[in-house]
Amino acid sequence: MLVITRKIDQSIIIDGRIEVVVIAITKDGVRLGISAPKEIQVHRREVFEAIAEANRAASTQAPPAVQDAAVLLRARLPKV
Repeated sequence: MLVITRKIDQSIIIDGRIEVVVIAITKDGVRLGISAPKEIQVHRREVFEAIAEANRAASTQAPPAVQDAAVLLRARLPKV
């Protein structure tokens, strides 16, 4: 982990494409501005973790209803 000190209006550059700027420093926290290309997703950690959990849950659900419908249709077709 890289630990650095920055003051208001100072920034860091990540991978030559992402800029993180210190906007304000208050007793409650640090306000950051992030500039990144549109194809790069930027999330707060709690949002990122919620998205990851939703993706995990979706990947473990029952098979899609289309497969269930195919089984039902096959059962109704006359045997040849």
